[in-house]
Amino acid sequence: MGRRLAKSEGTADDTTNVDDSGEAPAPLTTAQRLAASTVSTEVPPDRFGREAKHFTETQVLNRDVRVVVEGTDSFNNIIGSVYYPDGDTAKDLSLELVKNGLAKYVEWSANMLDVEVKIKLKNAERQAKKEQLRIWTGFKPPVTNSKPIHDQKFTGKVVEVVSGDCIIVADDAAPYGSPSAEWQVNLSSIRAPKLGNPRREDNKPDKFARESKEFLRTRLIGKQVTVEMEYSGRISTMDGQNAVPVMNSADTRVLDYGSVFLGSPSPADGDDTSSVPSTGTQPKINVAELLLSRGFAEISKHRDYEERSHYFDALLAAHSRAEKAKKGIHSDKLPPVMHITDFTMVNSKKAKDFLPFLQRNRRHTAVVEYVFSGHRFKLTIPKETCSIAFSLSGVRCPGKDEPYSSEAIALMRRMILQRDVEIEVETVDRTGTFIGSLWESKTNVGSVLLESGLAKLSSFSLDRIPDAHVLTRAEKSAKQQKLKRYGRTTPRVKKFRTCPLLNPMNRKFSRLLLLKFLVVESSMPRQ
Repeated sequence: MGRRLAKSEGTADDTTNVDDSGEAPAPLTTAQRLAASTVSTEVPPDRFGREAKHFTETQVLNRDVRVVVEGTDSFNNIIGSVYYPDGDTAKDLSLELVKNGLAKYVEWSANMLDVEVKIKLKNAERQAKKEQLRIWTGFKPPVTNSKPIHDQKFTGKVVEVVSGDCIIVADDAAPYGSPSAEWQVNLSSIRAPKLGNPRREDNKPDKFARESKEFLRTRLIGKQVTVEMEYSGRISTMDGQNAVPVMNSADTRVLDYGSVFLGSPSPADGDDTSSVPSTGTQPKINVAELLLSRGFAEISKHRDYEERSHYFDALLAAHSRAEKAKKGIHSDKLPPVMHITDFTMVNSKKAKDFLPFLQRNRRHTAVVEYVFSGHRFKLTIPKETCSIAFSLSGVRCPGKDEPYSSEAIALMRRMILQRDVEIEVETVDRTGTFIGSLWESKTNVGSVLLESGLAKLSSFSLDRIPDAHVLTRAEKSAKQQKLKRYGRTTPRVKKFRTCPLLNPMNRKFSRLLLLKFLVVESSMPRQ
């Protein structure tokens, strides 16, 4: 057997990773390797980055803090809030950073927070921008389509609900019947489902659009409200969204927005008053907040520099409650479908065929959808699921462009538009308009028109009218007082028809007729 040979000193294997002292160096740590790799690619800090780090270090470094985990992002990074002690209270580190202009509000991560915390962060950033603190130094808000409305407040009566977020209010201070008396008010900072057009396949109503409008109708029509106008905004007529500042003005229109306040709802209305908290700054119940709490509207997404409702924080809280409770548009349930047969859009024969169905019951409950004139309306009968054109029996108001026509329409809008009424149908005319009597709160509407001097009583079929004696007495009272149509002092100018023979278009016919007359006259024997 051969003997083992020892390796000679100074071979390559013995000299590997050996320094001059003969000892191997310690391996690099992770931090050292990371530092060595970033030496050549060092990124300069953002503006006020060092100040933000210093602020955080002075507040929380080496101190006991409370961490609240709010959630995780798509990369499983933990998102949370840090609270540090400050005397007897605890402060939110993120809120303090935003307040001092050292951080920005981020929408996607803020959605994990409670609504109250989210509102505080938004308000803090808005105030920091206004004061131009640190990172907001030199900040200039871009041009917007909204302008504030200052010191414009009035009280009035709701005469029409256009949609779930738009109403028409008659100003108490304006003259009765004046065109300037009615204000179209769009509710600030909310968007109700669009009603669309049921007759068009490409413009179907949104989910809960009808319920949203009906909710406002049953609670606001005829009620006294207080309106605070807040801002005006230019929107696109094509899609209803906020218009771009450089957009063509022909494709846009300006709408006025405000907050509408109603008296405290009664228990009979079924409104949950606890879901609409009252604050010291709100005199009454905010209608927009009531809609949001029922899930019948969405909150509008404003840019930081856009005008918004003065009660935006309360609206956010109501919207959050409805989302958690899955009410209305936030639920997975579909609203009940209601099919209405519109007899104003069909031929008169179908309306005549439907007359026996309306005469089975003596009276029907209906809703006045539109006022065509002082005595002609469009009604919806929920029980029969149909809409009809309806005219008052025996009562005739002035026609279009005639004296007192607009006053009669204004009176009917104030009195019966979108209200629950009772009707009794007598017959239907050749145009498909149903004729009968109409009562609102047990008051015959025809008698109100006659008593105001805005209509005249027709003697035709007067014996078939249930309240004929009431109508006769109302007309007699207006005649005695010489009101409106009965107070006419100037005689009417009678219009005489022109003889057809004098018409230049009939000259040829006139000549032939004259020639025939002369021939007949010449042939007659003379005495």
